[in-house]
Amino acid sequence: MGLGVIIGVFGVLILSHAAYSTIQYRGLLKIMEEEFSGPPMNVVLELLLGFVFCIWAALTVPGKFLSIHPDSEENRIVSLSANLDFMIFNHRAKAFPLEIDMKLKH
Repeated sequence: MGLGVIIGVFGVLILSHAAYSTIQYRGLLKIMEEEFSGPPMNVVLELLLGFVFCIWAALTVPGKFLSIHPDSEENRIVSLSANLDFMIFNHRAKAFPLEIDMKLKH
């Protein structure tokens, strides 16, 4: 298990704890008969920290980003001209006229 997965799990745990703290805080406010105006600052900081950890894990766990440029050396995409099986010419655009004569009404 890599470092990114561990940080992602830690981020989810922090987010879960922030949710639990907010629910607990709202329950306390109901007991004290006060109105809920927002979570306390420590819960907001937990949310931000958990969010950053989860985003970092989501960007690092899947792996290295690959280039999409056709001239790139790392490109593994098959050229469309070499693979004609996936080229579709029978589609809904054939219902439109080739030349659209649109005139503005004044």
